[in-house]
Amino acid sequence: MWLPVLGLLIGLLIGFILNLQVVNLDASYLAVSILTALDALFGGIKAQLKQSFDERIFLTGFVTNLILALTLTFLGVHLGVDLYLAVIFFFTMRMFNNLAAVRRYFLLNRNRKHSDKDSHE
Repeated sequence: MWLPVLGLLIGLLIGFILNLQVVNLDASYLAVSILTALDALFGGIKAQLKQSFDERIFLTGFVTNLILALTLTFLGVHLGVDLYLAVIFFFTMRMFNNLAAVRRYFLLNRNRKHSDKDSHE
């Protein structure tokens, strides 16, 4: 379950150590790609906690979302419209929803553990 988080941390560390610079033109593509990956990460964690994680669904969902997000960004760049902002908004909302579900899961389990301790004492 923590392997994707470890991969993210290693990637960030490599980026900081190598001091990678992003060309301004590529910044929207990078932002959309990062948000797509974070959305998939939080969605995968949520599915794992609900014990409904499926690797095929995870990978195909990630790839499909990434292709759609990059395509919309590409079209927006060539049409002169900031479509990547809509993609960013969409994935940010999904990330917050998935993160809220993960938070609720841990809070509910914490409350259950405390009520189990109280009933045994």
